[in-house]
Amino acid sequence: MGSAKKSSNTARQARIAEMRRAEEARNRRNRILTITLSTVVVAGLVVGGVFFVRSQTDDSSGDTASDGKTSGKFETGADGVRTWKGDLGRNHVTKKVTYPVEPPVGGDHNQVWMNCNGDVYTKPLNNENAVHSLEHGAVWVTYTDKAPEADVEKLAAKVKKTPYSLMSPDDKQKDPIVLSAWGHQRTVTGADDPNVDKFFEKFVQGQQTPEPGAACTNGLSQ
Repeated sequence: MGSAKKSSNTARQARIAEMRRAEEARNRRNRILTITLSTVVVAGLVVGGVFFVRSQTDDSSGDTASDGKTSGKFETGADGVRTWKGDLGRNHVTKKVTYPVEPPVGGDHNQVWMNCNGDVYTKPLNNENAVHSLEHGAVWVTYTDKAPEADVEKLAAKVKKTPYSLMSPDDKQKDPIVLSAWGHQRTVTGADDPNVDKFFEKFVQGQQTPEPGAACTNGLSQ
């Protein structure tokens, strides 16, 4: 049993390392492409014009929008993980989105993701950016001021060494510590709760990921 778990963890770490190498290669190619295209001013203006038109369309109904593509509810499994049963929108929007749960586990989101390469944030995040990180296969750790400081520090240390994860405070959530992935969520009693490791092992770049291998760098940071 122990050797099987060790083999699974080794395979997961190898898969994440390969994704990181692929992401670094994409970043190098993107930098070269950016330098090459920087002289093509007209093309840039055309792209900017298209983006402006799309932004105007997105903002046509005001500053806030309900996530019309998200419907359903949570169902709690025997393992304590709440799984969203229903639809989760995946449109890029520029408005604030009203999500049915806090923190959200998916839905329409901003086109820019929060950096989630083991990033620990000390201020609350915009849900719209963090949801995009979940779409890329990240696990998001959130906590309130009721979470013990020792637990917050231990969880931060875990996040910092885990690619495809991020952490931030969220005083709007009901429970002191919450773990979220795309379409999945659970509470834990503290940093030493064995369910922390189980959740990370299952959902960091897990099968629920809509865009496996997508970047967790070159996004938004505080």
